[in-house]
Amino acid sequence: MRCVIARFPFELTKAGVLESMKDVTPEPVTGDSVLIGRRRYPVMQVGQVVTRQDRRDFSSGEVLRAMAQLGFTCRTVPKAATARIVDPLRQASAMLGAPMS
Repeated sequence: MRCVIARFPFELTKAGVLESMKDVTPEPVTGDSVLIGRRRYPVMQVGQVVTRQDRRDFSSGEVLRAMAQLGFTCRTVPKAATARIVDPLRQASAMLGAPMS
């Protein structure tokens, strides 16, 4: 499959990605990830190994899109809901069910 990552065209195959990641130890997953074989890899690690580019050159979205098109299972971390910043006393009172004044 032909895909563009960081403005460079790549011809990727599922077998090629499996072969590239075969001997790579997964880093701890803290964000978006890709399931390759039986291992879960951070998406940026996969992008770096497969494209041989620096992680700053591409986005996780580009790699996620390419891996999903190849048939790999991808997980994205949901964006955190924007929360109001309140002082700790009001927050504790609200958690205990006290009316906020």
